[in-house]
Amino acid sequence: MNEVVVDIKNVKKSFRTKKAVNDLSLSVSRGKITGILGPNGAGKSTMIRMLMGIMIPDSGEVIYHLDSHEKIPRSRIGFLPEERGLYKNEKVMDVILYLADLKDYDKEKAKQRALDLLVRFGLEGHEKSKIEELSKGMAQKVQFIGAIIHEPEFLILDEPFSGLDPVSQDVFKEEIQALADNGTAILLSAHQMNIVERLCDEIFLIHKGEKVVYDTVNNIKEQFSNYKCVLVNTDTTYPFNEDERVERVEVEGNQTTIHFHQDVHPLSYIRSFPDDLHWDELHIDRKSLHDIFVSIAKGEGS
Repeated sequence: MNEVVVDIKNVKKSFRTKKAVNDLSLSVSRGKITGILGPNGAGKSTMIRMLMGIMIPDSGEVIYHLDSHEKIPRSRIGFLPEERGLYKNEKVMDVILYLADLKDYDKEKAKQRALDLLVRFGLEGHEKSKIEELSKGMAQKVQFIGAIIHEPEFLILDEPFSGLDPVSQDVFKEEIQALADNGTAILLSAHQMNIVERLCDEIFLIHKGEKVVYDTVNNIKEQFSNYKCVLVNTDTTYPFNEDERVERVEVEGNQTTIHFHQDVHPLSYIRSFPDDLHWDELHIDRKSLHDIFVSIAKGEGS
């Protein structure tokens, strides 16, 4: 399934002299989860606002392929904003049905779907609770339900995991994956790199309004992720870095991490260790998406 739902083509947006977004292009397809990542101030929020029609690009265009006469078919888009905003004095079910009504979704169908979703999110019995009576995590679940109650074809999630405990994060991950499996096109912005790495089919990484990389997670790791070797409880005085294959060595507590240059596989290096070099554990891995993100954010590479 690779039917494109929305195309962003060569969009630019400036605020006075600052270029927030500079000539960016991106497509989001049905059944795919596309991650949009970048440090604070990279231009992610500007991109999302242009997708929602809240901002108009200075140049370029946003094109929806949803067989709608509307330029921005809002009734077919779901949006979970980073800033949570529910009516605190209203009841959970009333809020959800109100949000469904804003999207012109059938009321009876919305009510049954809301009951089902409340059960899936562990909120059964809270239909008549006021939002202000809920914990932060519970309120976030209600807002997530509100974003998907109308069965959107395109779903934008801006920091959906923020403030959630690990159990709630797992619930969100399962629901997001299920939505994608059922054909929803999803654009996900999140700082939890481990979750992004597992969920997303492709990543759009931007920095200072410019595209850094746009590819599948596997291809990005292949391109940017050098190998590393982690030794636990080894001799930290051993000259690990006296080899041209080694980029750098980090020692933290009882853990020594050896980072290798691009295209170097660590096995040949490890075989050169003397027989009397001791370690309790040895792990070989590539740099994580988190490591790549941090290096880009610090301006250490692109």
